[in-house]
This record gives sequence, structure tokens and C-alpha cells, in this order.
Amino acid sequence: MGTLRYDHGTVDIEMDDRTLAHVRLVVMAKLRRHESFPFTWEDSTGAGGGWNSIWIHPGASFHFAFLGGRSPRVNTLWVEQLMASANSAAGLVLTREPAGQPPLPPSDRPVAVTTRAGVVPTEVRAPRLRARGAVIREASPL
Repeated sequence: MGTLRYDHGTVDIEMDDRTLAHVRLVVMAKLRRHESFPFTWEDSTGAGGGWNSIWIHPGASFHFAFLGGRSPRVNTLWVEQLMASANSAAGLVLTREPAGQPPLPPSDRPVAVTTRAGVVPTEVRAPRLRARGAVIREASPL
């Protein structure tokens, strides 16, 4: 189980690492654009059930703590659904991962490459760059 710590630990939201990784992609994408939005999730029945909401804004502090040592594979369909939710008037509502689309393996994720001219290609795939001997770092898809 991972934890999203919000506002210097005044709110701790526990969820599995896979869900937390997908929420992180959406939250970071929205904050990069300086967008504020509500985030709503449902507590487990063990925690009493019910719904919770927080207001996410660029001035708030966040800490994404993952328990596992490996990055989960990204399900782009789920990220798109979560992003569509975050862009709606209701804000980001945490939903279950949809079935149907296999997640992208790490080697097929888009990568960020900085050249001497400072240009960062957007849709370059890691295997092609590795074959050319480029030094690359994997980037989040959002």
C-alpha cells in the first residue's frame, strides 16, 4: 500500500501502489499547468466507508510514498479516464482500473531526450534510441 500525503501530512490517503502511480500522473500533469481541482475517493469498508474530497492546488504540498520497489506499468486508458474526470466540473474521482487494454511495458513508454540544442523529442521510443547509443531517461507519459 502506498500513501498520498497531502498538505504536510494533515491528510494521508492510502491506496495500492498501482493506483497511486496512476493518480500521481494525473495530479502532476494538472499541477504542471497550474490547475486546481477537487479529488474525491471512497474509503474502504474497513476504514468505515464513505467519501472524502480534498482541493488540490499548486500551493499544496504532496508526498507520494510507494511501498513497492518497482514502478507499476502504466495503463494509458485508465490515465485518460482519470484525466477526463479531473478536467470535469466534478474533478478527479478515483475509479477502478478498466479492463481491456494491457499496460505499456517500460521499454515502450515515451522518453524525454535532451539534445545539445535543448530540443526534447516527444514521441521517440526507447529501443530505437538505445540502438543508437543515446543516453535516455524514462519520462512519465503525462
